[in-house]
Amino acid sequence: MPTDIKQSWAGIDEFQLYLYNSGTNFQSYEMLGPHKIENGWRFAVWAPNAENVALCGDFDNWQGNQKFLTKISTTGIWFGVFDDIEEGMLYKYAITDKFGNTVLKADPVSFLCEVRPNTASIVKDIPKFSWNDKDWINKRNNIPIYDKPMNIYEVHLASWKMHEDGSLYSYREIADELVPYVKDMGYTHIEVMPLTEFPFDGSWGYQVTGYFGATSRFGNPEELMYLVNKCHENEIGIIMDWVPAHFPRDLHGLYKFDGTATYEYADSRLGEHKEWGTMVFDYSKSEVVSFLLSSAFYWVNEFHFDGLRVDAVSSMLYRDYSRKDGEWIPNKYGGNQNLEAIDFLQNLNKIMFEKFPNILMIAEESTAWNMVTGPTDKGGLGFNYKWNMGWMNDTLRYMSMDPYFRKPNHDLLTFVMCYAYSENFILPLSHDEVVHGKKSLVDKMFGEYEEKFASYRTLLAYYLSLPGKKLMFMGGEIAQFIEWRYDEGLEWHLLKLEKHKKFKTYVKELNHFYVENKAFWQNDQDWGGFKWINAQDRDNSVLSYMRISKDNEKVIICANFTPVARENYVINVDEEGEYEIVLNTDSKKYGGNLSAKKKKLKTKNNGNMSDLPYELKINISGLSAVYLKKIEKEN
Repeated sequence: MPTDIKQSWAGIDEFQLYLYNSGTNFQSYEMLGPHKIENGWRFAVWAPNAENVALCGDFDNWQGNQKFLTKISTTGIWFGVFDDIEEGMLYKYAITDKFGNTVLKADPVSFLCEVRPNTASIVKDIPKFSWNDKDWINKRNNIPIYDKPMNIYEVHLASWKMHEDGSLYSYREIADELVPYVKDMGYTHIEVMPLTEFPFDGSWGYQVTGYFGATSRFGNPEELMYLVNKCHENEIGIIMDWVPAHFPRDLHGLYKFDGTATYEYADSRLGEHKEWGTMVFDYSKSEVVSFLLSSAFYWVNEFHFDGLRVDAVSSMLYRDYSRKDGEWIPNKYGGNQNLEAIDFLQNLNKIMFEKFPNILMIAEESTAWNMVTGPTDKGGLGFNYKWNMGWMNDTLRYMSMDPYFRKPNHDLLTFVMCYAYSENFILPLSHDEVVHGKKSLVDKMFGEYEEKFASYRTLLAYYLSLPGKKLMFMGGEIAQFIEWRYDEGLEWHLLKLEKHKKFKTYVKELNHFYVENKAFWQNDQDWGGFKWINAQDRDNSVLSYMRISKDNEKVIICANFTPVARENYVINVDEEGEYEIVLNTDSKKYGGNLSAKKKKLKTKNNGNMSDLPYELKINISGLSAVYLKKIEKEN
């Protein structure tokens, strides 16, 4: 194929087609979908096994018997140019299969869709916006994320806040309230659950029909761009969840698009997730790979998202994921790995990091798959972060346990440090943990009302001080007691109650402490940033350790996971001098019992020949944690 641009098919050039058919066109949205050209609107769609394709819409009463598209040789792509189409019209493709059956399909590369329950595509070209985030993008591209703080606020836009009548906020309304809130609370990033168009609210956005369409629930695409721009103006990063693992069976969507298994595997043993009622993308098809690569590129390139959290990666990696014996097909080597999905993920990450240095490519991967964040040239998948689901499950199990039984389960807290540096981890307290009868975070804590709050404060102090970046789902910062409900707003009225108001103050101050103390985030990738003081005090259910910055700034952490106060508890340290408690989760201003008095603590030699030759004695309340720092004397 020649590499020069040809204007053979209304601006679709041969080289673009070649790249699309070879699985390497990551900007195919510039070729496919609706585009305004000099003599009208050009439409192009991939439907390789269709017998006929026509454009239909509100302009022909959905008949599909006038505006026929032409197939471009063996490419599988159909195109047509129409001079009587206008922006804003509703349309679909009337696709006739080889048996003569005609189905109306939404455009897989539409940039705007009707508001559910309506399912038509809307004539619109690639959205444009007057960005003013150049400084943010330059800074992002030039400063690696590893040595920066990252504390993510995970948000479901529809239920963060709602109007009193139950109607949804617009993207602009969300931007004007959410961004200042997040900045005030000390979070560094927002992660939004999928905003790619989806038909069913109850899927939370994870069953996608429009991989290039910003959901119309909250307004038009330019308003979403306004939200992203607003984040960047306030130095907040924004990440979007993205779902290349599967898609729903909705008849207007990708399912059997041209009458055959077009986007999905033909064999249900590969192409179907029965548990979810969804179809699996066929990563062996070059055109499907180009489609998905282009979707990822589109959201970062056109909408300036700072990264993507790739959903359900485990289901992509394993052919036998959630399948019984006989319900899956081994790969060509007899194994259970999906080799073409692995290739797709590696190529995705190589392209994204080549084009967008230092963006975030985050894997939601729940197994022990090796090198999820390892480099692709060494066999890794190439992500730069992975959710640490093991830590989340172990920790929440421990915190829901009667303290009487915590002594033999002490390892649930310490085991994380056995593998903390095997990948680049994000520690998630995510939406998945506060639904389906799992209880809210505060309600997971063992005990009565006061104990739950005390335990929750201790959990967060422990969580923010561990190696790894952080993520908390909305509502966790106000200690909402009921589970998250996707069709209701958060219980903001709880902030009228002193306990919840003080808890929000605690989370805010804890978040700001995290950002302001580089010991908590600067050395997240190796043991230089962490040192155990005492990991083995299972008898008292107490942990003590220190976090260390690259220039040797230190924060000492001590957490007591039982209701029993520990008097004159010994903490060994490596430097002689005076220390003070700089944060105590049992402070009255956070809803605890202690007055906020800073007390100086002086070390004494413990007589040991260890690398921690000095000791401090502190009083630590039951179900509480403290942060200590050495008082530096002025020269």
